Amino acid sequence: MNERLQEAQNVPRDLKGSALRFVVLLGIVSLCADVTYEGARSITGPFLAVLGASGAVVGFVAGFGELIGYGLRIVSGYVSDRTGKYWTIAIVGYAVNLLAVPLLALAGRWEIAALLIVTERMGKAIRAPARDAMLSHATKQIGRGFGFGLHEALDQIGAVTGPLLVAAVLYFKGRYQTGFAILLVPALVAMSVLLVARWIYPHSREFEAKVIKLEGKGFPRVFWIYLAAVAAIAAGYADFPLMAFHFEKTSLVADNWIPVLYAVANAVDAPAALLFGRLFDRVGIPVLILSSLLSAFFAPFAFLGNFHLALVGVILWGIGMGAQESVMRAALAEMVPADKRGSAYGVFNTGYGIFWFLGSALMGWLYDISIPTLVVFSIVMQLASIPLLLWVRKMPSTPRAT
Repeated sequence: MNERLQEAQNVPRDLKGSALRFVVLLGIVSLCADVTYEGARSITGPFLAVLGASGAVVGFVAGFGELIGYGLRIVSGYVSDRTGKYWTIAIVGYAVNLLAVPLLALAGRWEIAALLIVTERMGKAIRAPARDAMLSHATKQIGRGFGFGLHEALDQIGAVTGPLLVAAVLYFKGRYQTGFAILLVPALVAMSVLLVARWIYPHSREFEAKVIKLEGKGFPRVFWIYLAAVAAIAAGYADFPLMAFHFEKTSLVADNWIPVLYAVANAVDAPAALLFGRLFDRVGIPVLILSSLLSAFFAPFAFLGNFHLALVGVILWGIGMGAQESVMRAALAEMVPADKRGSAYGVFNTGYGIFWFLGSALMGWLYDISIPTLVVFSIVMQLASIPLLLWVRKMPSTPRAT
């Protein structure tokens, strides 16, 4: 039996149960949060198009939003570790992240909408490293892959519900602005549950009491190689708004069905996260290699096919996202000790976001010039991660606290 799985099974029941409840509470927060911003994300591409934006603008805004959403994490992660105020930073970040969404209902120009889209991503940047660091402490007790996979699965229930809610609004002849406005409700629920979790579990570090300190000031070599592999995946992974823009522009999918396709992607994401998370606890990095091979070919289906092939592409895209949001975070927790983990998540996500931005901006530009070239770029970049992941597999991880 794998050492990680054995460790999780040997944890006392009361501590293990408390850790599980903590993960579930934060999962419920993410569920409600995803109803909010993923519901909005399912229509931001077409919404920008209606407001007069071009394909290049949509690709740039989506990519720049991810750049901000990941790039600022290096700062918030560092501040989290230096101050130890994980909860405060997470609460502030969630507030910015969620309240920017209903404000989109008031946007009358694509420039204003773009600013709010970036602001929403900024809020996510502020809260993500602190939240992931707290989750990493709890997942020590129940299995890294399972814990992050469970959190991602709950997260994706919201990611399915949000687009379906927006699709229902559009189906009943509602406007995009109405769809954004109704998302204020789950945003307020998410903030309420988050405050309850803070009250019940004020000190998440207690789940992982013993801390191993890194010698020196940097991160281990395996961390940087792993980051390079993930950066290649990010660069070749088209953001959904660009795919949604393509569906709307080519009339491949009716406007009210675009959020449904996004819901399908997120519905695939949830079980994929649980499955790959469980497998990670047993076999490690090869699970990420497998998911990368599966998802590398979403682009030709999504951008070159008919409706049914586009559906296949969306499913493959969802499989890849499920692995990225669960296994990638779980693997990082195995490489870096607890006292550096907020900073590590910040640096990791900054690198991921920079390459996501560069890839998204380039693919948005390529979309206006040559869609087949966009597809080739996407496939090549994702497959380039495989040799690096194989290298990571052969390297020893940083010793973990016990």
